[in-house]
Amino acid sequence: MKSPLLSLPGAVPAEGADEGVAAHYGDLFREQRALAAGSGFVDLSHRGVIAVSGEDRLSWLHLLLTQHVSDLPVGEATEALILSAHGHIEHALYLVDDGETVWAHVEPGTQEALLAYLESMKFFYRVEVADRTADFAVVHLPAGSIAEAPEGVVVRETPYGRDLFLPRADLEAYAAESGPAAGILAHEALRVEHHRPRLGFETDHRTIPHELGWIGAAVHLQKGCYRGQETVARVQNLGRPPRRLVFLHLDGSDVHLPAPGTEIRRADEGPDGRRIGFITTSARHHELGPVALALVKRNVPADAPLLAGETAAAQEVIVEP
Repeated sequence: MKSPLLSLPGAVPAEGADEGVAAHYGDLFREQRALAAGSGFVDLSHRGVIAVSGEDRLSWLHLLLTQHVSDLPVGEATEALILSAHGHIEHALYLVDDGETVWAHVEPGTQEALLAYLESMKFFYRVEVADRTADFAVVHLPAGSIAEAPEGVVVRETPYGRDLFLPRADLEAYAAESGPAAGILAHEALRVEHHRPRLGFETDHRTIPHELGWIGAAVHLQKGCYRGQETVARVQNLGRPPRRLVFLHLDGSDVHLPAPGTEIRRADEGPDGRRIGFITTSARHHELGPVALALVKRNVPADAPLLAGETAAAQEVIVEP
């Protein structure tokens, strides 16, 4: 869904998974600094929006999600996953309940498959599930922002900022009053800085929650059954995940960032050494310089210098070896 904010001065369209919103509005680092200082907003109107209403919405979602939501307080934000039977991550939901409806935003393009799964699991529960992407746009206000949400708008407040479920028809008017706008690249650079995984970026078809540090944040270990729980419990109690998410400080002398999928090797083995992982997201940060998130084999020493392609990289531990 193409955002009307792409008509703002300087807007450069994003590509790939974030197509439909602006990558930036002409000055990537200025936009990052503004967000870090708590000003401006990010247009996330390309994300999917799912609404679950009805008397049983929380108890029903509790059976399906990795998070404990049966007693979710009104207005309290949380995040949750849906796993496959083998414990692999299939969906990530960013939730808030307004007292009548649970609102969730999800990765662009995933809402149709998620809706189909949720519909298939309704049985006799008193719930209604709807794709509201055409009606509501997600707008992100950074941490520290003093901007007020429009009256009646559902707000999801987290340590990283506030997500507004804004009526899509109001998006242009909101932007005119609440600028400056920051592009998705600035938002992504701060996400990488905060070590926050993203479905489809840090995940592949075999990713389990432990690899990304999603235990606790999106997976509650003391709740009842859900699909994939056996894998979660087994890894938590008996072993360790095969891979782990790391934060990388990249050599700033390289002109080009290593792209997602770039193979990682130990520096002492050189560019022809064994593949031990790959870049998942790379970004240029306004203070840290070039940085990245990557998945590497669990047994890679935490102090081992790495190569991302031909770019030197130093690790910062996110998930313990």
